[in-house]
Amino acid sequence: MKAIRAFVSCLFFVFLSIGAFGSNAAYADSLASFLPDLSPAELAPGADAFGPVRDDIAVAPVLKGGETVAWAFLTSDFVGTTGYSGKPIHVVGAIDADAILTGAKLVEHSEPIILIGIPNSKMEALTEGYAGLDLKREAETGGEGHDLDIISGATVTIMIIDDSIVRAGIRVARGLGLGGLSPNQPDGPKRELDLEAQGAEDWHTLSGDGSIRRLTLDIGQINAAFAASNDERAAKRPEKGDPEDTYIDMHMALVSVPSIGRSLLGEFEYKNLTEWLEEDEHAILVMGRGAYSFKGSGYVRGGIFDRIQLIQGDNSVRFFDKEHRRLGALATEDSPSFVEIDLFKIKADADFDPAAPFRLQLLAQRAVGAIEKTFLTYDLGYKLPEQYLLPVAPVQLVDSDSEEAAAKTALWQRIWKDKAVEIAVLGAMLMVLTATFFFQFQATWNARRFYWFRIGFLTMSLVFIGWYANAQLSVVNLMALAGSLRSGFTWDAFLLDPLVFIQWFAIAAALIFWGRGAYCGWLCPFGALQELTNQIARYIKVPQITIPWAVHERLWPLKYMIFLGLFGVSLASLSLAEQLAEVEPFKTAIILKFVRDWPFVVFALALLLAGLFVERFYCRYLCPLGGALAIPARIRMFDWLKRYKECGSPCQTCANECPVQAIHPTGEINPNECVNCLHCQVLYQSEQKCPVVIRQLKRRASTGSAEIKIPTGKAPANHPNAKTS
Repeated sequence: MKAIRAFVSCLFFVFLSIGAFGSNAAYADSLASFLPDLSPAELAPGADAFGPVRDDIAVAPVLKGGETVAWAFLTSDFVGTTGYSGKPIHVVGAIDADAILTGAKLVEHSEPIILIGIPNSKMEALTEGYAGLDLKREAETGGEGHDLDIISGATVTIMIIDDSIVRAGIRVARGLGLGGLSPNQPDGPKRELDLEAQGAEDWHTLSGDGSIRRLTLDIGQINAAFAASNDERAAKRPEKGDPEDTYIDMHMALVSVPSIGRSLLGEFEYKNLTEWLEEDEHAILVMGRGAYSFKGSGYVRGGIFDRIQLIQGDNSVRFFDKEHRRLGALATEDSPSFVEIDLFKIKADADFDPAAPFRLQLLAQRAVGAIEKTFLTYDLGYKLPEQYLLPVAPVQLVDSDSEEAAAKTALWQRIWKDKAVEIAVLGAMLMVLTATFFFQFQATWNARRFYWFRIGFLTMSLVFIGWYANAQLSVVNLMALAGSLRSGFTWDAFLLDPLVFIQWFAIAAALIFWGRGAYCGWLCPFGALQELTNQIARYIKVPQITIPWAVHERLWPLKYMIFLGLFGVSLASLSLAEQLAEVEPFKTAIILKFVRDWPFVVFALALLLAGLFVERFYCRYLCPLGGALAIPARIRMFDWLKRYKECGSPCQTCANECPVQAIHPTGEINPNECVNCLHCQVLYQSEQKCPVVIRQLKRRASTGSAEIKIPTGKAPANHPNAKTS
């Protein structure tokens, strides 16, 4: 038996080595390779042909009657699209002249979608739903100008598809100048600041050359705008005053540009400004007068200026009170008088480019109820005049490695932030479980209390980790890891599912301390479902079947064989291995909650039915994930489960009551099969079932001893637990 285990362990590490150091596969997929299988009308309504792929930018014209109506592109040509499988998710999209996405098709992927029972047609339909997406708005809002549809069980894949369509679409639109977008500036090549330009000018000159930009609205205009907004409540509350009176006269200048700053602020205030700004920070000067304040008073209470925000490309910047300074007067003698003159700092982490166009968006608000308001927005556009700029080389359309890494990091950080509550709950569960294992002697002292504690924990694992968070682990995770090692490992795909990532991290630590039981016995939602249904079966007197030891021992290897078979197939074809991994009922019972085609439901119910008579039937004999985790089980550093020398000879209580028959008739515990349910530790202290404890009780009764001393006990010398204290 030991020889077989050694062989299996060696074989596992051989397979892992092959997966880790195998040659990298070169993906030859390109736009030209996918277009022959697509209909032009799928990407642009009424289109009838594709033109050749351009040499300068990897796009192809979509033609209607010989005229270009859109441009087709492949997302993976412009941004990273690596999915959970470790391979790219290829989507072909098309954009028209107004930077509107006219169509999108999911053309190829290696995602484990089939393995969780989601039809590929459902994913294709979701991708096609991106038709009509306004990429100009996405560029303005940083990719958050639309609602994200999520399919249960495919969150990671969908977020990658969404991220790649939006980012690649914006890059293509900029590269082709569609919808007014470009890689750098709409009107020409990229510029950088000319810091040598130091001269000072008067207000009239700065206003004339565009160094100062202006937005003016009178009361008549704002009342007409609210009346046209189709909000009758706003129309009934017009701004008081003559229609020609000034509602707001707002001016703006980028005063971190030396010559503009010195002209408007003067030498003394400009020096104060440079001391206030850190490296790569900038500042705008906003001046206003009229009936409406661009600052308002909300910032006094909340610390944020809610009436203005700066927008540049994909980024938007809101200002807080710490980034604001009042200015008493301007240095230019010919400047108008203003009620408000304020400096606003643009922090370095805003990725602000002073040489690129930007706009200050004003939020004009009107009360329509006691606490309710309605809003209109107006933009004050700004672009530095040419005399402050120097030309530099154009930006590449395809992301650099650092840009791609930053985009991927931003994506998984966004997901982790959105799942902060779920992460906190899982973290609390892991802490409770860790404390239970470290203090297992105290935790199992009262059999009844421990029973209900375990039932409660398993219920949380099933309902929260499984049915709510869809964080059921799978052997496919291990196959995806091996595939990622073969094709170039990155953390990005694994970080996209925080609850799964945290569980794997916890399992890696638990294998050192306790073996596979921490997950299989406590955290696995399907394992919890089996045990809870079995407990219900016992309550209603369903007879329990004890598998004869000789048969039971020969059924153990099945799960190892299944795992090694799947792992071997995955080295040749991950997609085929994912389909064969349907031997796991997790997707049907946990992810999809039995809402699936009937053969899968029947299979899952059959396994649960078997578990009503043989507790954890699937865990014992068929689970490839359990087999994978059991292989390194003997690397654990500690033997925590206490044993008496009488265990196995003559006492068979623990062996007979072990829920998964992981205790040999000779008394030793098989760590590869043990799920750390701690039932044997309950029996170890039982005053009703453990012969050693009962004998101590009788001795106390006969001698009148005040307390019972439960011996720590030692396993027989030939047992694996012989050193346990």
